[in-house]
Amino acid sequence: MIALTLSEIAAIVGGRLVLGSGDTVVDGSVETDSRLVRPGSIFFALPGEVTDGRVFVPSAVENGAALVVAEDNLDTSIPLIVVADGVVALADLAREVVARVRAGRGSERGMHVVGITGSNGKTSTKNMLRAILSDLGETVAPEGSFNNHVGAPISMLRVTPDTEYLVVEMGASGSGEIARLVSIAKPDTGVVLKVGLAHAGEFGGIEATQRAKSEMVTDLPATATAVLNADDFRVMAMAEQTAARVVTFGFGDAATYRASDIDVVTSGTSFVLHAPGVTRPVHLRILGEHHVMNALAALTVVGEWGLDVSRAADVLEGVTRAERWRMEVLDGGDGVTVINDAYNASPDSVAAALKTLAQIIGPDQRSVAVLGEMAELGEFAQEEHDRIGRLVVRLNIHKLVVVGDAARHVHMAAGLEGSWDGESILVPDIESAYDLLKADQRPGDVVLVKSSKSANLRFLGDRLAGVPA
Repeated sequence: MIALTLSEIAAIVGGRLVLGSGDTVVDGSVETDSRLVRPGSIFFALPGEVTDGRVFVPSAVENGAALVVAEDNLDTSIPLIVVADGVVALADLAREVVARVRAGRGSERGMHVVGITGSNGKTSTKNMLRAILSDLGETVAPEGSFNNHVGAPISMLRVTPDTEYLVVEMGASGSGEIARLVSIAKPDTGVVLKVGLAHAGEFGGIEATQRAKSEMVTDLPATATAVLNADDFRVMAMAEQTAARVVTFGFGDAATYRASDIDVVTSGTSFVLHAPGVTRPVHLRILGEHHVMNALAALTVVGEWGLDVSRAADVLEGVTRAERWRMEVLDGGDGVTVINDAYNASPDSVAAALKTLAQIIGPDQRSVAVLGEMAELGEFAQEEHDRIGRLVVRLNIHKLVVVGDAARHVHMAAGLEGSWDGESILVPDIESAYDLLKADQRPGDVVLVKSSKSANLRFLGDRLAGVPA
């Protein structure tokens, strides 16, 4: 974080400095996990549903924290600022720090800020942008999926006076959450990737999801840019809800940045990029047609910032994976390929992964889909699991292994859709799935492992490929 005195921080967060000298300067990282605290860090002791950050203040102090921000007057030996609401205080600090870095860099250059949202692809697009922008200057982007009301501000607070690019991933589980993050980061570019049924149970349906995702662009000023997916009609409807300049990406001819001639093989994904002033082939080492859309979104941001799109495409060609456990291609031994895509799962992302599996299979290979629960779908859970089961059959996937009772409707729907004899099997747990798959393994098999994070199938994928735990 940028250097601030304790008095400045107290004023920014609307808190009361009860211990420590107001002239003391701190510039360490901001953390809510005491295990990540390092000498000089600021520890926000936030209350939580499962645990309470106040319990871990001694641990944070032991690890070298320079300041604690809490909602109570705690007994601690280091400087303490007491605030009314820790989450609000964290947001206020992030808002001020981002604004100061922008102002400090001067009006000629400034710090570019991009916000990314969508039901699928946020983390992959963020990682692509981080790779591209880090090649050009100091870039701050969240690790993993730090995209909620706590994780996103913490990521923003990692900026320094030298930061040129800030990439903010913005997730949400309800109305108003993205709007709050936009109000903190004030992006000059807002990206909306897709409106789908991810977290539909929390949002309350596709229309509510659309309204929530539109918060990315509704408050953008006329000086900003809204980057929208031209192939998603719900996303394109947002063009009427923003004062910002609209630029599009997609596969259709109407998109400003588009892709054609897409080819997906086990070693990666190729396409021809058509951008203003640039037409060139791009060969991604990342697997899946859906990642072409993520790449297009990243390249659109780069192009609209006046940066070299072709150089950015060169960087993307060197990216080896979108993220750990996201379409990660692993060697399963004995000619078996494992695609571990079990970090998360929504109906759209599962469908995209299954389509990729069907596309890359050679004439002498067998496609095997290992599927677990798609969580957080609420009232749509049975319907969407049914739809995936039927899709497996329609894509001619050779074998289906469904793991866990929560995903049983995938197995049941597949059985109803096709005249299968043993091609779809329901197993109760990961151990049973592993034993079945290893016993039935054939050279040349391509095995897709896909589920929501809560189902833990990512560990099954690693085990099938011999990746150490």
